[in-house]
Amino acid sequence: MRKHILHSQPSLEVGEIPVASIATVFVTSEDVDYPVDQAFDPHRGPGGTRWIAEQAGEQTIILAFDTPQTIRQVNLEFEETEVSRTQELQLAISNDGGEHYRELRRQEFNFSPGGATFEREEWTISEARVTHLRIKIKPDKSGKPYRATLISFVLR
Repeated sequence: MRKHILHSQPSLEVGEIPVASIATVFVTSEDVDYPVDQAFDPHRGPGGTRWIAEQAGEQTIILAFDTPQTIRQVNLEFEETEVSRTQELQLAISNDGGEHYRELRRQEFNFSPGGATFEREEWTISEARVTHLRIKIKPDKSGKPYRATLISFVLR
């Protein structure tokens, strides 16, 4: 008898764009133990898997889509349980193959180990013919050498 035990894999929620199969991800750096792939897996929420930059300072993640996409929503999750810091995030899109980007959102939020340690952003953007989507993360506005992290990066 031949057999193989199948392990169920968590799947994407209804309406999510399957980024892993339709885009190339460019990232400025990644910790070998926390690759950018983990930002696109279904393990979300506080304590979820995450991408962590290898280097401190501002980081960029660019999604280059195989074919132009219509994006209605961008959902991002961040967690910081160790240090107090103010993080800045910028979201931009390109409709011309990454030649020019248009900023859609810029936001900052505070993390405090004794209080706010988790941040979930859900932005409605309703953009068509998106060839590239870029986020820039400045992990600490004061310039301290912290590494950027991202638990989830979901598009709908």
